[in-house]
Amino acid sequence: MFKFPNPKTTNPKEKKIQRTLEMIPGILTWFTLIGMFVFSFLFPVYVAIFIIAFDIYWIYRTIFITYYSVEGYKKLKEGSSIDWWERCQNIMHPEKYATFIQKRIENMQLSLQGYEKITRKDKKIIKKEIIKNEKYLEEVKDISKIKNQILDWREIIHVVMLPTAGEPADIIEPSLQALMETNFPNQQFIILLATEEREPKEQREAKVNYLKNKFEGVFRDFIVTTHIVKDNEMKAKGSNATFAAKELVKYLKERRVDFKKVIFSNFDCDSVAHPQYFAALTYEYIIDPKRLQRSYQPLPMYHNNLWDTNAFVRVIVTGSSFWHIFQSTRTEGMVTFSSHSEPFDTLYRVGFWPVNMISEDSIIYWKCFSYYNGDYKVKPIYLPISLDAVLAETYWKTIKNQYKQKRRWAYGIENFPIIMRALAPNKKISLRKKIKVALEMLEGHHSWATASVILAILGWLPLIFGGNQFNQSVLAHNLPLITRYLMTLAMTGLVVSMSLSFLLMPPRPKKYSRWRNVYMLLQWILVPIIAPFLGSLPSIDSQTRILMGKYFGEFWVTEKMRK
Repeated sequence: MFKFPNPKTTNPKEKKIQRTLEMIPGILTWFTLIGMFVFSFLFPVYVAIFIIAFDIYWIYRTIFITYYSVEGYKKLKEGSSIDWWERCQNIMHPEKYATFIQKRIENMQLSLQGYEKITRKDKKIIKKEIIKNEKYLEEVKDISKIKNQILDWREIIHVVMLPTAGEPADIIEPSLQALMETNFPNQQFIILLATEEREPKEQREAKVNYLKNKFEGVFRDFIVTTHIVKDNEMKAKGSNATFAAKELVKYLKERRVDFKKVIFSNFDCDSVAHPQYFAALTYEYIIDPKRLQRSYQPLPMYHNNLWDTNAFVRVIVTGSSFWHIFQSTRTEGMVTFSSHSEPFDTLYRVGFWPVNMISEDSIIYWKCFSYYNGDYKVKPIYLPISLDAVLAETYWKTIKNQYKQKRRWAYGIENFPIIMRALAPNKKISLRKKIKVALEMLEGHHSWATASVILAILGWLPLIFGGNQFNQSVLAHNLPLITRYLMTLAMTGLVVSMSLSFLLMPPRPKKYSRWRNVYMLLQWILVPIIAPFLGSLPSIDSQTRILMGKYFGEFWVTEKMRK
C-alpha cells in the first residue's frame, strides 16, 4: 500500500521534521531581504561587487530563458500544424504508416520538379513539409520497434473532470463546447462535473441541469458528483477532485473498464482545449511503453478574456504563459500545472490528491514521482489550452484578485516539506536526484520572492547606507552606471517577450478599436512596477504565512467573469 506523508501529521517526530522543513523557504527569503540592508551598511564594497555579479547572472538567465522560450514557441507552432488525428489513427500499424509517409514525401519532391508555375513561397512551404515528414518518418521507424506495445486508440476513454465551486454555467459551457468540437470521437469522452455541496443548492442544481440538458447525448456519459467536506479535509480543489475520482472508480469498476485505458484530465472549469489536444494526448499515450509513468501538460494561455482584463493582469498572465513555454523545453524539472492529464491507473495507485493541502496541481506529480521512485516525467503537449485571466467588476478589484491568485500559486511552496519527507527515506532514488529536486524548488521560490526586489532596490542600498568613505570611492561613483548598463542589456529579453506576446495573442474582438493594440504594447512599461508588487510580494506573503504557521484554511477560488 503506497503511503505519502501527511502534512497534518500528529506524530511528534514527523511533525517536528515537517515544521522545520516548511520554515526553510521563508527563512532564506527573509535572510536575503533583511541582509540586503544589513550588509549594505556593514560591507558596502562587497555588496556592490555582489550587485554587479548578480546583474551579470541575471543577463545570462534572461538570455537563457529567452532562447528557450523562442524554442518553445517554435515547438508550439509546429505542434499546432501537425495532423494529430491522422497520426493517432495510423500509428497502430507503423510499418504501413511509414510506407504511406514515404510516398507522401516522394509526391512532394515530384511536385517541386514537375511544375514550373509553382511559386517561390509554395516551394518554401513544400520543402518545410518534406523536412517535417522526413523527421517524423524516422520517429515512426523507431516506434515500429515497439509495435507490440502500442495501444488501440479506439479503446482509450478520456475522462475530463471540471471541478466547480460556484462558477456559473456560462463559464463552464465553453469548456464543454470545445470538447464537443474536438476532432476526437465524442463517444470516448466521459464528463465528470465535480460540484461542491457548500454551493447554494438551487444555484448548483440549476447549473447542472442546464449543462446536462445542453450536452445530452453528446458524450459517452455525463457524471455529476457533489463533494461534502469532511472533518479531515480542507475546502480545496484537491479534496473535491479526490472525491470525484473515487466516485469514478465505482463507475468504471461496475462497467469493468480497464484503468490503464483511461486518461484522466483534471481541467480548470474555464479550460478551453485546442481541437487537437485529445488526439495528440491519445497519440502520445498509446505509443509510450512507459505511459503509466507520464503526466501530460498542454501549454496554458490566458486567452479567454485577455482583451477584456486590465494591463496589470495581462502582463502577469503573459509572463506566466512564457514561463510555461520555457519550462516545456526542459527534459527534467517540468511539473504539472493547472489543467493537465494523467493515466487513471496511476492516479488510482497513488491514492489521488491530498485532501488537506491547498496546492493540488503540482503535488499530484510529486506523488507519482515518489511512487515510481523518481522514474516519472511530464510530457509536454505542444498545443495551447486557453484559460480565463483574472477579471472583476472594477479595475482595483481585478488587481486585488490577481494578487490573491498569485499568492495561491506561490503557496505551492507548501509542497517542499512533503516532497522532502517522501523522497528522503526512499533508497531507490539517488541522493543526487534528491538534492537536485530540493535545490531547484528552493531556488525557484526564493528567486520568485526576491529577484525583482534585488533588481529594484539593492543597487541603491550601498549608496544610501554605505557611508561617506564608500560614497567617495570609484566603485560607488560607477555602480549606478554599471547597473544601468547591465540592466539595459537584460531588457532584450523583455523585447522578445513583447514580440512573442503579439504572436500568441488571440484575434482582437470587434468591440475594440485598433487603439487597443497600442495599449497592449504600452502595458509593458508597467513591468518594473508589476514585478515586485504582483510578482515578489505574493510569494513573500505565502512564504511568511507558512514560516509563521499562519496557514491558509481553504482554497481561494478565483472569481470568474467575462465581458
